[in-house]
Amino acid sequence: MNTPLQITFRGIEQSDAIEAHIREKAKKLETFFSPIISCRVVVELPHQHKHQGKAFNVRIDIGVPGREIVINRDQHEDVYVALRDAFDAAKRELEDYARKLRGETKNHAAPLKTAPAEE
Repeated sequence: MNTPLQITFRGIEQSDAIEAHIREKAKKLETFFSPIISCRVVVELPHQHKHQGKAFNVRIDIGVPGREIVINRDQHEDVYVALRDAFDAAKRELEDYARKLRGETKNHAAPLKTAPAEE
């Protein structure tokens, strides 16, 4: 990664355990697409109505050459599950982007033309 990983906590206290988990997950992303320019992760616990449970939002902004990939996963009660879901989605997006750059995207075949019916 060209720039250091940026981790932001909103509505919750900074946690060394969560931060280490994020750093580990972000490092794994580079195995799926190596020229990652930047990565920003925001873990947020928005203000909820008092009758609803806590639900974490995770946003990941990944800068790659020619594009910015944004993952926004929200509303999960377990921060580690929210992080897992967000990083899994980021992995899939990076793999898709890498495939497109290599020209390995699927080309849908043109519909077959049928011969005119003989009468």
